[in-house]
Formats: sequence, structure tokens, C-alpha cells
Amino acid sequence: MKKGWEVKRLGEFSKISYGYTAKASFKQNGLKFLRITDIQENNVNWENVPSCQIEENDFKKYELNEGDIVFARTGATTGKSFLIKNPPKAVFASYLIKVHLLNQNISPDFLLLYFQTKRYWDKIAEGTIGSAQGGFNATKLADLFIPFPPLPEQHRIVTILDEAYAAIAKAKAHAEKNLANAREVFEAYLQSVFANRDNGWRHETLGKIAKVTGGYAFKSTDFGKTGEYQVIRMGNVRNGVIRQHESPVFIDSVDETMLQKALIKHNDVIITQTGTKNKRDYGFTVIIENRNYLLNQRIAAIRFSDNYLSKFFLYFSWTNLFRDQFFANETGTVGQGNVGIGAITGAMVPFPPINVQQSIVSTLDSMSIETQKLETIYQQKLAELDELKKSILEKAFAGELL
Repeated sequence: MKKGWEVKRLGEFSKISYGYTAKASFKQNGLKFLRITDIQENNVNWENVPSCQIEENDFKKYELNEGDIVFARTGATTGKSFLIKNPPKAVFASYLIKVHLLNQNISPDFLLLYFQTKRYWDKIAEGTIGSAQGGFNATKLADLFIPFPPLPEQHRIVTILDEAYAAIAKAKAHAEKNLANAREVFEAYLQSVFANRDNGWRHETLGKIAKVTGGYAFKSTDFGKTGEYQVIRMGNVRNGVIRQHESPVFIDSVDETMLQKALIKHNDVIITQTGTKNKRDYGFTVIIENRNYLLNQRIAAIRFSDNYLSKFFLYFSWTNLFRDQFFANETGTVGQGNVGIGAITGAMVPFPPINVQQSIVSTLDSMSIETQKLETIYQQKLAELDELKKSILEKAFAGELL
């Protein structure tokens, strides 16, 4: 530890307490009742925070003040912290833990930075896994050892990190914009290729130029962790991608009847048929390259003749021209949407000469490859910026910032 720094238990210089148990009300004004769900992206819109009834004698015990830090104590956000600034008259809910500083020589902004470090999150992981004391709690929080320098140095570190984070955020925004632009260029060209109705192409229903079959209703009890055949389920399919490692299941013993109904062949296009109604979060298509895939129910296989390229249809299936047709036939309940085989076979698709199909596929393949290269560059840039932010933070608490 660098000279001049101290290390103390959090409980030595703060008061740590649990929140208030009450029912939230959106009909009242005045006293606010901060919950885990009100903290979004490290920000709270106090106007949207509900109210609660609390006795005057209890208010001081649960009051939120400037400089308090609250922690999520349950769920996916366990351990996440938030610094209270400019609060209205408010209390905090029982699924939060509050740290109220008793020592004026500790900066709340500096302390908040510590709760973003790897060493802090490692402690959270240790405390929430396999714990007989119920995971993350006030006792474990109080036992954390916090390193800190004199107050002026804390302020200096906070200023440096604020400036660095602002610069990193600006660079990330620029990289994200470039990433979105790369995708938009490909998407715009893709849409334009198939939107030109004056090119003399003929159009046919999909059922006239391809064989469309539904997946097989496998029993989940037949699935294993290994086997000769992987069963492709809806979670394994995204546009242009088979996610083989997304909750994979296998079948080892397959009879001839099952093979005839479920085995997907090389160059088949498959399309998912079920998702959330009105959300368009399905209808994903991909070309099959692996020869040992079996198709599960609620996914259709589309097999084309030699005069129609699977890749040509794949690109068309990503356009609004196809997806508008597909989702126009959506049925189902409020929560679940479905599109049947009949709607797929009835979709109108362009059918230009084979040489035109080949030319279009070649152009789109080239653009797709270039787009993927750009995406890789920008995603790597985003990853490097995240690592830079972590590195600066770790140096700060090692006393290594110049």
C-alpha cells in the first residue's frame, strides 16, 4: 500500500442498515420510496419513484441523505451500488442496504469508485455463493476492508477518474456509432436489392419452389448431454447463425422414421416459428451446414431445388418484404405468437434467373464479410475501452495514478 494510505473496515467509519418494508403507492405525492427497480443505469428519476406510508418516528431510521450509498441485496444486481445525490424527502426499501458515512475524511464519490473495483466484486462473489448466512448482507458489507488515502488525494483521484471515464464514454459512443453505421449500410443495401420491383423478376409462392416441413416433437426425456445428433431448438437459431453451445441437447439413438422427419440436410434453410406476439423476436433463418442436426418442433425446414439458391432466399428472408408477410399471419395468445407452415409456404418470393441469383449472393456475401470485419474491429475497440476503464480504476486503488 502506498505511503499515506490507510485500510479500515467499512463498518468502522459508517452506519450500515436495511431498508423499510412497505407497500409502494403511485397515488401519493411527497415522501419517496426508493426500490431496486428505480435505479436504472446508475440513475434515478425521482419523479417516477413511488411513495409509501411511514410513521414519523421511523422516518429518521430509513431516511436517505446526500452522500449515502445504497446496495442491491438480492437478484441479478446483488452488490450493485448507487450514490444518493440531491434526494427529495425519501426512504429506501427493504431490498436495499444503506451505507451512511460517519467520517468526514472519506469522500462518498471515492468510496463509490471502490465499489466498482474487481477486488470488491470478488468479495461479493465469495459472499453470495454457498453462504450459510444468506449471501450478501449488511454484516459482510461492514467487514469489507477499504483502502483510502488522505481526503485531498481522494478528491484528486475522483477528478482524474471522472475525466478519464468521460473520455472513455465519448470514445465508446463513437465506436458504437461506427458499429451501427456499418450494420446500417449493409441493411440498407440488402433492402434495396429486393425492393426494386421493376427488374422483370417473376415471383412465386415459397411452396411452389421449395419443400417446407415442420420439426419433430421430441420428448425432452430423450435428450442427453452428448450424442451423435444435436437437436436444434429455437434458442439455437438466430439470423445466419446456429448457436451450437446455447443449452445444447443431443440424441444418440435415432430410428429411420425419426431420421426421415427430423434430419436437416446440407443447404436447408430453417426458420423459427414461435416467439413473443407483436415483438417480431422470431422468424430467424439460417442455412444448415452441419449434417448431424435434428430439427425440433416449432422450427420449419425449407429445401430448394437446384434452380433456386438457398443463400438467395436466406438474404431475402432478412428483408422487410419477407418479414412483413411472415408476421402478417401471426396467431397465438397475448404472450405467445406463432406462424404456421401454411403461412410460410404461401409467402411470395422473388425468382430471378439463376445467374442473377448468383450475382446478388456474391455481392451480398462480399458486403457481409466486410461488415463483419468492421464489426470485429469496433467490438474489439469497445472491449479495449472497457479494459482501459478497469485498468485505470485498479491503478487508482493501488495508489499508482500520477
